[in-house]
Amino acid sequence: MSRMPNLKQVIDILETLYPLRYAEQWDEPGLIVGDLSHEVRHIVVAADPTSAIVDKAIEAGADLLITHHPLFFRSVHEVGGLGFRGDIVRRLYGHGCGLWVGHTNADSAWRGVGQAAADYLKLEHQRPLVPIQDAEAEHAVGLGRIGTLHEPMPLKDFAQHVFNTVSMHGMHTELGVQVCGDLEAPVQTVAVLPGSGDSLFDEVRAAGVDVYVTSDLRHHPTTDAIEQARYEARMRAQGIALGQGSAQTRPFLINTPHAAIESIWFNYALEDVPQAVAQMTGEHITMEWIRDTTDPWTLSITTSQA
Repeated sequence: MSRMPNLKQVIDILETLYPLRYAEQWDEPGLIVGDLSHEVRHIVVAADPTSAIVDKAIEAGADLLITHHPLFFRSVHEVGGLGFRGDIVRRLYGHGCGLWVGHTNADSAWRGVGQAAADYLKLEHQRPLVPIQDAEAEHAVGLGRIGTLHEPMPLKDFAQHVFNTVSMHGMHTELGVQVCGDLEAPVQTVAVLPGSGDSLFDEVRAAGVDVYVTSDLRHHPTTDAIEQARYEARMRAQGIALGQGSAQTRPFLINTPHAAIESIWFNYALEDVPQAVAQMTGEHITMEWIRDTTDPWTLSITTSQA
């Protein structure tokens, strides 16, 4: 009887697909919990390592839970019984289930978070928004993607396309999407950065795209970004070369639920991870995706009920 790959072998494969060297400097993805000698037969993937997700992974008999978001996002100094993180670590170890996080390393990888969102949004002629120079990579890698729609469409129609794509192929939430811009204006060039994206407004504006799809857009940075875009468009209309493109305001903004758009990646991971394990070890593991919403919000009220 052949032996299944152990956790160390699977982790090595994951970190070939989603290299840790792609992670942002502040980030600490990779193996968080696990016995390296433990055999891996079944892997569960989910957006967040919440207590409910961990319960479902254990119930599913998972040997490894892969999440996009970290269990330890900021410094943690204890994993005892005083907090939920210690309880999660205890339960994972107690049931022989490891935890591996593919965060900003998966964001930038080939067939990672950024590319998956761009592909499902049907963007053509893609390139990274913030490239990473990696001599070992066979394909262009980096944060986010810039691409074009096959044909221009009104902003409101593209926003509906974004909503449908995220809901069908990512994770349904109550948050919907928010749109900033002229709803009837045509858009064709698109930048997409799944996850928090208002730190990259300068890069997006320099790229000259029509619309930027991201998440967690805060009031003040967003207001500043759209006001700058409107000002630059007004200057261009007067023949003053400021910013990128024509007299159209750009970029318009589409704000998506954070974990939902990032979850589109799992469509690729469910294919890529078992295939890579089989190629490297000759053994076949199983995988499943827990698609439960991990957004903390349970209701979004947008109109008066009075």
